Amino acid sequence: MLSVGIVGLANVGKSSLFKALTKNEVEIANYPFATIEPHEGIVRVPDDRLQRLAALEHSKKIIPTIIKFVDIAGLVKDAHKGAGLGNQFLAHIREVDAILQVVRAFENPEIIRNEGPISPKDDIEIINLELEMAGITKPTLYALNVTGGETAKELIKKFHLDPLGITHEQLLALNVKDELEASELSEEEQRELGIATALDRLIVQSYQLLDLITFFTTGLDETRAWTVKRDSTAPEAGRKIHNDFKEKFIRAEVIPWNKLVEAGSWVNAKIKGLVLTKGKDYIVQDGDVVEFKI
Repeated sequence: MLSVGIVGLANVGKSSLFKALTKNEVEIANYPFATIEPHEGIVRVPDDRLQRLAALEHSKKIIPTIIKFVDIAGLVKDAHKGAGLGNQFLAHIREVDAILQVVRAFENPEIIRNEGPISPKDDIEIINLELEMAGITKPTLYALNVTGGETAKELIKKFHLDPLGITHEQLLALNVKDELEASELSEEEQRELGIATALDRLIVQSYQLLDLITFFTTGLDETRAWTVKRDSTAPEAGRKIHNDFKEKFIRAEVIPWNKLVEAGSWVNAKIKGLVLTKGKDYIVQDGDVVEFKI
């Protein structure tokens, strides 16, 4: 299972964000190194396509795709030299597949900050330098922990992040404190209170950061979303279901999920010629519904 490591300086909201994402109990404290050993949590990837396919087939079970988030202790300047248990924490970062860097962009005198005035640009530069000096280059998404309602583009301009080469697609603004409080409510309570959470968007962007796509299998027993790396062939995708699906692959019958929904059923889709037969060289596309023949 591919994983995303939540990293950043101390007291920027990493553990609070991890708890909001995963609903796991973690220690949240106003001092550095409250987290020593990394916490891990499995998170489902929201996908409306899954629900629509399941409704079409009247599936008994719905199984979403998942990714793993890892809450890694806060880094400090000179972590690559061992400062602040840096070597230990950098080793944890090496084990993940992508990085979600949480950056403090809020003022609160009650929350300890050892790096001086609030400066997301300086904080990002500190973390990126430590990763570079440690020989770590991984795909990165930046989550700015804010109190206001600025957009990513506005925050890039406000905090002068352009020189860092960060695009608005790589940056997400969210109020971690609010997200944590909202996560403790049920989905029904959130709807009743009109609470709009940014967590689903964060999960989807993290999934995309890992260069993953989703294909589906569907039927009466279950509709299931499967995760594969982009540019995977049909046999490689089939192996996600069972090794035999790669080793004994004959062909795959494929249809984009939306065309299947429009057709109303797999039978109707086949009658209309919408279900295509593909060989072992076919590159599975995001949103494909696949039936493997072995």
